[in-house]
Amino acid sequence: MPIAVGVIETQTFPAILAAADAMVKAGRVTIVVQDRSESGRQFVSVRGPLSEVKRAVEAGITAANACPGFAEVTTHYIVPNPPENLEAVLPIAFSEESEPFWV
Repeated sequence: MPIAVGVIETQTFPAILAAADAMVKAGRVTIVVQDRSESGRQFVSVRGPLSEVKRAVEAGITAANACPGFAEVTTHYIVPNPPENLEAVLPIAFSEESEPFWV
């Protein structure tokens, strides 16, 4: 089963909260990180099977764009089968905190 990482970036925290909520409800994915980028935008990353991540990212984009105000998705990306060296540098691996939620 190919594992993937999906990332969504928005302008506001309410939009990223809506995106994260929709993502975990739409697919069998685990949130691995939520943070603010240096530009002040919010982002959330999920991890799971490739097909589930694709479905979750689509749902997250729809939910974030539906938030009122200046809440559009600025960018999104899916990394299928991330290599181990990418996991060593970026915070995209399952952590002890997220591991219990991975089903």
